[in-house]
Amino acid sequence: MSRITLTATLAASLIAGTALAQGVPTVGGAPMFPERNIVENAVNSPIHTTLVAAVTEAGLVDTLASAGPFTVFAPTDDAFAALPEGSVAALLERRNRDRLVEILTCHVVAAEAFSGDIVGMINASGGAHPIETVGGCTFTARMSGGMVMIEDEQGRMATVTQADVDQSNGVIHVIDTVLLPDAD
Repeated sequence: MSRITLTATLAASLIAGTALAQGVPTVGGAPMFPERNIVENAVNSPIHTTLVAAVTEAGLVDTLASAGPFTVFAPTDDAFAALPEGSVAALLERRNRDRLVEILTCHVVAAEAFSGDIVGMINASGGAHPIETVGGCTFTARMSGGMVMIEDEQGRMATVTQADVDQSNGVIHVIDTVLLPDAD
């Protein structure tokens, strides 16, 4: 390959990479293409491997790949790692599938809500807006320090660390804490 051809190839790659970086958001360094669905993008995120494994084990792949629309509050691997030791392994056991499904579906809302929508609902509700989830949980959205926070039914707070990752069937908001339903 000639130096001119190599230079042209590298320049084209750089331009394409820059265009990709400008138009497509990344999560954990992986591009999240808006024409792909939640599952198709999530499997590429290097910071959501535990979530993907849990969704697969729970049998929710087809649901989250369907037309939606959905809003998914997606906990990172670090969020799962912060649970008490052994919790994730126990949840992934087949005998705990119902609890796993409950926890995961409590991270899903059956509507598309971008951060501007959520902030608007928080403001319209006087600073705290209830969020009804597919899993039957009612969480509370609040603002703190300019960040959207989600409080679960146990009083644990998750911060939306990356908002508005557009998907073909909804939107993902990356969060730093696994949201949990009421302790049974």
